[in-house]
Amino acid sequence: MSTIDLSHEIARHVANTRYENLPAEAIEAAKKSILDTLGVILAGSGMEPAVQGVADIVLNGGGRPDCSVLGFNSKVPAPMAAFANGVMAHCLDYDNQTPWGAHPDSSVVPAVLAIAQHKGGVSGMDLITAVALGEDLFVRLRCNVRWKQDWNLSSVLGVFSAAAAAGQILGLNAKQLAHALGIASMQSAGTMEVIFGIGSDLRGMYAGFTAQGAVLAALMAERGITGINDLFEGKAGIFNVYFGGEYDRAKMVEGLGKTFFGASMIYKAWPAVGNVHTYIHAAIEMMREHSLKASEIEQIYAYVGDFHMRMCTPLDVRRAPKTLVDAKFSLPYCVALALARGEIRISDFNSAALADPEVLALAQKIVPIEDSDLDWKVTIPDGRLEILMRDGRRLQRKGDNVPGSPETPLSWDRLISKFRDCASVAAHPVAPDAIDAAVQMARNLESLDDCAKLLNALS
Repeated sequence: MSTIDLSHEIARHVANTRYENLPAEAIEAAKKSILDTLGVILAGSGMEPAVQGVADIVLNGGGRPDCSVLGFNSKVPAPMAAFANGVMAHCLDYDNQTPWGAHPDSSVVPAVLAIAQHKGGVSGMDLITAVALGEDLFVRLRCNVRWKQDWNLSSVLGVFSAAAAAGQILGLNAKQLAHALGIASMQSAGTMEVIFGIGSDLRGMYAGFTAQGAVLAALMAERGITGINDLFEGKAGIFNVYFGGEYDRAKMVEGLGKTFFGASMIYKAWPAVGNVHTYIHAAIEMMREHSLKASEIEQIYAYVGDFHMRMCTPLDVRRAPKTLVDAKFSLPYCVALALARGEIRISDFNSAALADPEVLALAQKIVPIEDSDLDWKVTIPDGRLEILMRDGRRLQRKGDNVPGSPETPLSWDRLISKFRDCASVAAHPVAPDAIDAAVQMARNLESLDDCAKLLNALS
């Protein structure tokens, strides 16, 4: 058992890692994550009504115009840019995630982009390195603590991975990085009630607070402000207070610097909570495989585990969500939308769709059936649908091999198509030639001398 707190071991690792230390798959994943996150930020600026209030606050706050607020063609100080872009990165629930759930990059990418613009002259290689480190650290923490669906791990742990990545971009040494992690603990917060609750805009906004906290932590550490020496493993450290002392330190550091878990990231094919994608996929494939018509469906049975049931409860509200944020977390609504459309596109989640009589009628036909075999223990389980047709047929399908999953990863072409779709609905639409330029820079990010060029192309 090490006598040195884990935060110091992480800090040394982050400070000493360079682009040359990264395996090819981690480089590829970081590049994909950067392009994907930029796209969903742009889409969030134009597709989520609550974003306008955040934009008003950030853009009216003044300060040195260092860093881009994407979708609004404006620049603000680094912490506020990270906040706004973080809000937009997750507000549509279209950002990538790990196979074990939770979202690192809606905090990591806005944080490192803000620090990169603030610092200036940051190369594409450096940006890739920071994102790869942030993704890897997040997975190592997320998968090796006890979780009872109580804390929102994307924010409670995400602030540490984002702060480490931001500090790496800033060029902090190991001692400073350890302090940055300690300072970041002031923003390590958020319970799953923000996810399970109904009617709140915060479910889509939490990554903004995390990204902003990470940037502040890195900047404060750079200026000599100290953190917490025994951050994770102290008597009242994060692991003991938040997770009852149940964590696996050995697994957290196993293969550190050799294995980079960001290579396992899932890139979403549909703008909805990741746990519902298995049901969306099953619905779309059943419609396609059996040439079904929505009007011929009598009943839909969704077999669900513990977490999936939360997306169905209370059932009457989940069948007819009142906000776009709630619609994206509603299993009945998402399945009904997939059955009605035969596909789901970013433009399908709008205010008009919430009142679509065909979608709402199908949602009324969806009945959740509890199945403990589908409880969420580690990886997100594959769901199962059964459709009863009016002609008496009973059709079943498991939602396996979901597009974007490790089994069926999204290709660069599919990711680029998603990016173009997202950029087309930004609050201030991006010109086609600028989209082309951004795609090329992201694909060849390791050759870019200054990553600010990528952001400037989209601003």
